Amino acid sequence: MCDDEEIILVARKLAVARIISLLTFQASAELENGNVSAPATPGTPTPLFSSLRVDSLSYDRKSMPRCKCFPVDTWTPNHTCLTDFPTPDVSLARKLGAEFVGTFVLMFAASAGPIVNEKYNGAETLIGNAACAGLAVMILILSTGHISGAHFNPSLTIAFAAFRHFPWTQVPAYIIAQVSASICASFALKGVFHPYMSGGVTLPSVSTGQAFALEFIITFNLLFVVTAVATDTRAVGELAGIAVGATVMLNILIAGPASGGSMNPVRTLGPAVAASNYRELWIYLVAPTLGALAGAGVYSAVKLRDGEGDPPREVRSFRR
Repeated sequence: MCDDEEIILVARKLAVARIISLLTFQASAELENGNVSAPATPGTPTPLFSSLRVDSLSYDRKSMPRCKCFPVDTWTPNHTCLTDFPTPDVSLARKLGAEFVGTFVLMFAASAGPIVNEKYNGAETLIGNAACAGLAVMILILSTGHISGAHFNPSLTIAFAAFRHFPWTQVPAYIIAQVSASICASFALKGVFHPYMSGGVTLPSVSTGQAFALEFIITFNLLFVVTAVATDTRAVGELAGIAVGATVMLNILIAGPASGGSMNPVRTLGPAVAASNYRELWIYLVAPTLGALAGAGVYSAVKLRDGEGDPPREVRSFRR
């Protein structure tokens, strides 16, 4: 009887050992294939950038299916421009909050440079004015890009929606947040630096045609770069803030003395409302929007298609 019990006990132990061995082998195989990741230790901070492509400035990293109202490559049936988008992970309220705060900070910094320059007899210089706007753009993209996409510019929002990188249904709300933030920032500047608000107003020092052409070209440059780093998986998306901020600085160095280097309708609209100076305002509403559409469209035309060029590179964050 004892011998039978010992045999049964040994058999049970062997069966358990066999099951544990199979489970261990299966788990090891899944880990090697990348199907299972080790659980995060409680309290461990989230990395600055995840292992996925960082989606700054764009609603979806992958280009959306083309719609009938604005075809780019082919006409795709059964799609609508207003509703054919995946459900966003971030609520619209959070996006609008981040967009409002970001636009407020950007408009305050970009307009404060010229105002301080006027008040203190050229203390900022052109390079300082360009740095105020460029650094603000860089910082805000890195800090809010993962929440709202860090648009801060109605022309950019419209261009992204036109080329299926952003849903049209959210465009009005984004523009309202951007315009209201710009006006609030401009009145804050007026209260702080009164009576030197005129320094923040964007006015051309050249002819209307020259100012229109400059604003069109520099906004084209900006959206060409933004579309690349925000929508193309082959571009270094983690450096979007640096690339876009440097482009803003370059454009202001080029066009600042002539047209003011706006590139953004709300950069001009807010100070114009606060200073009650609407001279040549239409230039800064129309030219940047047309330039943005052209810049985004040209990059969409020259963008590498699937299977062309090198495969998307492995994403690396600043912390690795």
